[in-house]
Amino acid sequence: MTDDDRQQAALSVVALDDDADFREYIAGVLEAQGHNARAVATRGALLEACETELPDVVLLDMNMGKDTGEAVLAELRDRWPRLCVLVVTGYPSLDSMRATFKQQVFDYLPKPFGEDELARVLQQAAGELGLGQSPQQRLRAGLGRQIRLARTERGWTLKDLSEHAGVSVSQLSSIERGAHLPSLESMLAIARAMNAMPSDWLIEAGF
Repeated sequence: MTDDDRQQAALSVVALDDDADFREYIAGVLEAQGHNARAVATRGALLEACETELPDVVLLDMNMGKDTGEAVLAELRDRWPRLCVLVVTGYPSLDSMRATFKQQVFDYLPKPFGEDELARVLQQAAGELGLGQSPQQRLRAGLGRQIRLARTERGWTLKDLSEHAGVSVSQLSSIERGAHLPSLESMLAIARAMNAMPSDWLIEAGF
């Protein structure tokens, strides 16, 4: 998938906000940008929406009275640890930002934010997390990323890994870029060279 494809990826987005006007606004903006948007008003409706069809992204308002954003975020992380969450609030503070980022929030959007800013963050999430891709594309991107991380942690170049694994530099480069899936034989050779478990890479890639 090219960078342009990632930028234009149609995402499934659920927005939780107790402000009816904002729900109508954000749903319209997301749909105009080509995304599948669902806007809900309560924690229960958000969880039901996620259970019915897990979205690519949740836009989570942090200031909702009884259903605090912090509590909802903790429940989302418990039930769907890899779900991409964007925090939205009209009252950002350094303390709240630190607390939410500790729970692996992808980004923080202070109200009011522009349509271009929302589009930029969604495009960034799509590119970095492989959102809006087919399972095969996500697998290629995820495995490539895990192999690249393992190699760089050892301080190896592509040439170093090639020499240890017996896989060509061009093939390794293609795998790390997510352009091609490694064969089972190649993946085992790469894993053995770095004393790694392919199953761990698959889990980290979300499979």
